Amino acid sequence: MNKILVGALAGLAATVPMTAAMESMHRLLPERERYPLPPREIAMAVAEDAGVRQHLDEPERTSVTLAAHFGYGAMTGAMYAPLAQRSQWRPAIGGAGFGLAVWAGSYLGLLPALGILTPATAHPTRRNALMITAHVVWGVTLGLLVDRAGKILK
Repeated sequence: MNKILVGALAGLAATVPMTAAMESMHRLLPERERYPLPPREIAMAVAEDAGVRQHLDEPERTSVTLAAHFGYGAMTGAMYAPLAQRSQWRPAIGGAGFGLAVWAGSYLGLLPALGILTPATAHPTRRNALMITAHVVWGVTLGLLVDRAGKILK
């Protein structure tokens, strides 16, 4: 099976525990910090720019958010698999590092540069800790899944 496809499928699957971790940690935040999580903020900012947000009811907003969140997990997972093959890192360590790189690149670089989301430095420390932890969960899961798939498919 193609490495990019393996990575995409692993990234998609790794988004499940990531999302569960995000939701669980979000409930523990102080009420003033429990504003929508970044996947919702991002999806709704893009929907607003596209002129469709006002036409979406709540179930549709949830569906759009989940589709975008899982799609981004799959896309970034597809980028990881070819890199993992060349890495000397253990799968969990390499995956965690990649998850941190995705967080930093997205929340400190790409999303603010595109005007979609304010940079992570503008958000409360606990929310950043939540998102960093969620990206480590995603990355570790991604690393382990890509490694396992590589062994099975040899």
